[in-house]
Amino acid sequence: MKISLPLCVSALALMPGMALAESADNETIIVTARPNPEDPPVVAAARDDLSRTPGAVSVVANESYETRAATGLTDLLRDVPGVLAQRRYGEESRFSIRGSGLDQSYHQRGVLFAQDGVPFADADGFSDFQKLDPLTARYAEVYRGGNALRFGGAQLGGAVNLVTPTGRTAQSENLLRAEAGSFGFARASGQIARTWGDWDAFAALTAMQGDGYREHAQQDQLRGTFNLGRSFGEDREVRLIVYGADINQDVPGTLTLVQALTNPEAASGAAAAFDWQRDQEVFRTSLQTRWRFNDALLFEGGLYATTTDLYHPISLLIDQQIVTQGVFGRFDWQGEIAGRRADLYWGASYRQGHVDQILGPVMFPIAGDSRREATGMELFAEGRLFVTDALALVAGGSYGRFTRDYDDRLNAANNDSLDDGWFAPRIGLLWEGESGVQVYANITNSVEPPHYGALVQAPYPGFVPVEPQEAWTGEIGTRGRTDAFVWDITLYRAELENELLSFNPATGVPAAFFNADETVHQGIEFALDWEIAADWVLRQSYTYSDFFFDGDPIYGDNQIPVAPEHQYRATLRYTHPAGWFVAPSVEWRPSDTWVDYANTLQAPGYTIWSLNAGWDFDTGVTLFIDARNLTDEAYVPEFGAIVDASAIGANTAVFYPGEGRAAYGGVSYRF
Repeated sequence: MKISLPLCVSALALMPGMALAESADNETIIVTARPNPEDPPVVAAARDDLSRTPGAVSVVANESYETRAATGLTDLLRDVPGVLAQRRYGEESRFSIRGSGLDQSYHQRGVLFAQDGVPFADADGFSDFQKLDPLTARYAEVYRGGNALRFGGAQLGGAVNLVTPTGRTAQSENLLRAEAGSFGFARASGQIARTWGDWDAFAALTAMQGDGYREHAQQDQLRGTFNLGRSFGEDREVRLIVYGADINQDVPGTLTLVQALTNPEAASGAAAAFDWQRDQEVFRTSLQTRWRFNDALLFEGGLYATTTDLYHPISLLIDQQIVTQGVFGRFDWQGEIAGRRADLYWGASYRQGHVDQILGPVMFPIAGDSRREATGMELFAEGRLFVTDALALVAGGSYGRFTRDYDDRLNAANNDSLDDGWFAPRIGLLWEGESGVQVYANITNSVEPPHYGALVQAPYPGFVPVEPQEAWTGEIGTRGRTDAFVWDITLYRAELENELLSFNPATGVPAAFFNADETVHQGIEFALDWEIAADWVLRQSYTYSDFFFDGDPIYGDNQIPVAPEHQYRATLRYTHPAGWFVAPSVEWRPSDTWVDYANTLQAPGYTIWSLNAGWDFDTGVTLFIDARNLTDEAYVPEFGAIVDASAIGANTAVFYPGEGRAAYGGVSYRF
């Protein structure tokens, strides 16, 4: 099935007349122009702020996952359409929005990950979202596709920003929480929030350990967050946020498809024999301000520094010390132009950093000692002008420059540098009815400069000549609510040039990055909450992904592997007036998914049934159970890409099996 923008326009023209409405609980992830009255004020304000965007955006409140054993972005963002978040092991997952960084078999690129607006990525854009702590986020903002301009982001996938509670926005003054369950999982956390005069503070500490579903998948973590603020009047404050984490994770490796379906608990032989691990110590601090000059003008900005020490023995030993610093600022203006309502934001961000890396032998006699320095700068702006009371014209863009300087301390012939820039414009329309229903459309250019993983590919000397990935994305959608429904529907088509993919037609080894010629990413993102009756809510999300080569000289119009064509999730929740609830759910991948670029091997689809239940007592105590994969189905939700699985000698051990039947329970106490 292929879709096009004309068909998208025709389909969405019918949407504004639909009778749709709001969920009866706080789990709604849909952004609308009208705040959800059952959301906490801070979350409702975030939804209202994001509703200015003429594109696909979502807000996920902490309330939506606090009664589940959420251990990473896979759990936190599971109901957001367009997001592919599949667990590999522990908290290591694939994360992709609209096919961004789809080739990545480790870590992440193509989406800007931030906490309180501070990027967690290295200075070259490469990212490891295990550094984020979803359990202590007050809410998460998801800017899908080209809608991350507020952060200066121009990535194909957009941005995810987790917002830390303050002493004023935390759910309660005190929180104690304990969880335990299958595969040796145990977690304990505590939070406090205080205000005194013009000061406020929030602090959280979380400790977790687990054996993992598979052999050699043990993990333990300790995370801490501290947020101290000083108010200088209404909408004027300065805030210090400190975050640290000590994360230790065994790496179980990958299996063949047969092994993953018949013996999913096994680790790969090399992972167990050579004790593969990924251990990291993370520290981040930022000093930020939010300062309203008058009713029309608001400034938000700050400076930050992050450090990461990574010890990562796999087939070779990777030992990294990563340091990144940055500064950012954004002005928001609201007023009138020629008597018409208008708003505008503009800002800048800059980051710099380096990675000192030592490579050592584990399975192969490899040695390396290098420093990788990078900088990135973006200038960005976007404005809306309401040409009528309901219709706004939107225009904006970002300009950026980046540098890459590589110093090989063992072989100076490999030294290299790169300095380049880009401009990414954006135009759009946003129509908003009196009821809050919105219809939007936009065309956005995205640019992704190559990171060091693409540039430095031993044994090639210097930088491999890969080009920045570029795309033009057209998007059209609608969102809103009425008495029984809440909806969020988006159709998009992105035409890419120089997509960064891990395939090498000459050698058949998908271990390095190369530019594809022309590719297309298009799809449908659909979320619908339906209040069937009093106390009954059906939440549904569906993602259709059609990613393919466009006349490639080797692969023709083949599908790009890894992303499932169809992904559906539904949860039916009943909430009793006495405070207890029960919520069965299903995750359904109805068709097989291509594994290789040659389209010769597929991973089978699957259906996973789960059950969540709990009870909120008037005393502040909450109990919950989270039972997953009730039928104990053997399935493979995640795998790396292969060039041609049918080729003689092809390595097909790229699969991560899904977890078997599991049950978790927890108790929290707010006081």
